[in-house]
Amino acid sequence: MKRIFVVACMIAAVSTTAGADQPAAPKLSLTIYNNNLVLVQDIRTLDVPAGRSRIELPDVAASIRPETVSLRAPGVAIVEQNFDYDLLTPAKMMEKAVGHQIQVVRTIPGSGKQITETATVLSVNNGVVLKIGNRIEVLRDDGIPARVVFSSIPENLRARPTLSVTAQSADAGPRSVTLSYLATGLSWRADYVGMFDEKQGTLGVQGWVTIKNTSGATFKDASAELVAGAINVSGGTQEYRPYGANSNAGTGPAQNGQIADYYSYQIPEPMTVADQQSKQVSFLDFSANGAAKTYQFTASQFESTSNPAHATVDVKFSNPDRALPAGTMRVYMRDDRGEPKFVGESALDHTPSGSDLAITLGEAFDVTVQSTLVASEKTRGGDRYAMSYRLRNARDTQVTVDVRQSGLRQDGRVTAESLPSNRVDARTLDWSVRVPAHGETVLTFTVETSP
Repeated sequence: MKRIFVVACMIAAVSTTAGADQPAAPKLSLTIYNNNLVLVQDIRTLDVPAGRSRIELPDVAASIRPETVSLRAPGVAIVEQNFDYDLLTPAKMMEKAVGHQIQVVRTIPGSGKQITETATVLSVNNGVVLKIGNRIEVLRDDGIPARVVFSSIPENLRARPTLSVTAQSADAGPRSVTLSYLATGLSWRADYVGMFDEKQGTLGVQGWVTIKNTSGATFKDASAELVAGAINVSGGTQEYRPYGANSNAGTGPAQNGQIADYYSYQIPEPMTVADQQSKQVSFLDFSANGAAKTYQFTASQFESTSNPAHATVDVKFSNPDRALPAGTMRVYMRDDRGEPKFVGESALDHTPSGSDLAITLGEAFDVTVQSTLVASEKTRGGDRYAMSYRLRNARDTQVTVDVRQSGLRQDGRVTAESLPSNRVDARTLDWSVRVPAHGETVLTFTVETSP
């Protein structure tokens, strides 16, 4: 029994050592950023010969940034690396043939007889100019079927973008090669579908990401992680972030992953993203309680309007434990028959968890506000404005309208008002005005502003 135990331990030790020397399984992972950038990490198994050799790595992105390439393999030193992105096309073949000989094969119509002539390519500028024997000829479509035969493919033309390295290895054998690089042409954006139930006060949100690939490569069975945030790229442009929804940034913890100061979202299953393809993947699903519909009217100046303006309709909610990457929120509500109907959309900025958001759906059909500048005069301290806002409600239920008045200066103050106001910031006041069903409410106030 003792001998059996010793032999078993020896076998286990040998198996463990052999397993450690075995190349790792191939793996492809993508870290995709908002601003048209991707980090590709590609583990491949290659048979590396001893001594100095040239190793070719096809199927890399045509939009690779060569200066960011990192190639690592145990026991292998990288002497030189090249990125060959001159792709094999008929036009490129002809360009590379300038000064060299090709075969021109013509088929005589009617007889089907083929004539082959040796030609020297003189130029390919706005057409192909050939020298055949003692004559100069332009290769064109003149009704006689013709084709060009090349003796070989030029060395620096590739059917696919290819990264090649000159490597030095003491030993021969299969190795795990880890290739990583940055490339452009792969990006993602977020879209949200919200189902708002006004009676229950809930907003069910499903998040989708659209991944667009124009990198020149197809990524098969890749694990993908999405990074949300404005990544700074030297010499490039900052990510465009859309605005539209109002929000008060929160401070709550989030369930999302994090990379440095950015949030990340792991796609749960490996995916294949073909070149020139857009793919949609679900990445979050949650329900926000306490969602409510509100009405808002904002005035930027102290003035009278000849016609009433419609209040905007917002859906307010909070995201208690999920950071939301920038995107577009589209909101649906069920009609009297229970059918979901689209009622509006707004753009979101990157929003931390615990934020209060207001998605603007559009303008209210039957809630209006008309402003009147009652009085305006100069004072020693600046200007005095007396304003009146007439709010009308044609709905069957009472509504509350948030009336916001901006345009105050930093030292502006309220000297009289029919309803209590809240100070939003140094230049903005806010009133919550209740308007009865099929009725109206008049809000009046007087403010003084500094010069």
